[in-house]
Amino acid sequence: MKLIYSVHKYDIFMFTRLINSGFYQHLVIAARYISRTGDGYLYLLLMAVLYVREGWQSPFLQTLLLAFIVERPLYYLLKNGFKRNRPQAAIKDFHSLVIPADQFSFPSGHTSAAFMVASISGFFIPVLLFPLLVWAALVGFSRVVLGVHFPTDTLVGMILGVSVAIYSLSQLMI
Repeated sequence: MKLIYSVHKYDIFMFTRLINSGFYQHLVIAARYISRTGDGYLYLLLMAVLYVREGWQSPFLQTLLLAFIVERPLYYLLKNGFKRNRPQAAIKDFHSLVIPADQFSFPSGHTSAAFMVASISGFFIPVLLFPLLVWAALVGFSRVVLGVHFPTDTLVGMILGVSVAIYSLSQLMI
């Protein structure tokens, strides 16, 4: 319990430092756009393109589908198991800049999905791995800037996404 309290205190400290920094307002516009890229529409588009080009036999498409089949239930179990309040509910007089899709913040689903798709895509198209990982990190950061997640929410989202990507890729190799 003491560890969870310490992590929460750290999160509040880091979050309020960011929100109160002089450059915060300059990040908000970019964060809105970057966050939208992680809403899921691009993932569906990617899978549709893979299906049209290669059909259901595409290893890339099969890996993405397996990853989402594994990641989404894990994400919901964690989110509804921990029931961590979002910054707006945890910090007095703070209001997030977007309306979140659900009540709880841990882990960040946007970050999890972004890192999962980036890792899998980078495996199949290695030249894109680094730019996609940078994009995924920016999606996670944008969620903090918009006030819907604490830093550790996005850190755990990253770990979840990469872990599920590795698992899904390992199943492809069997």
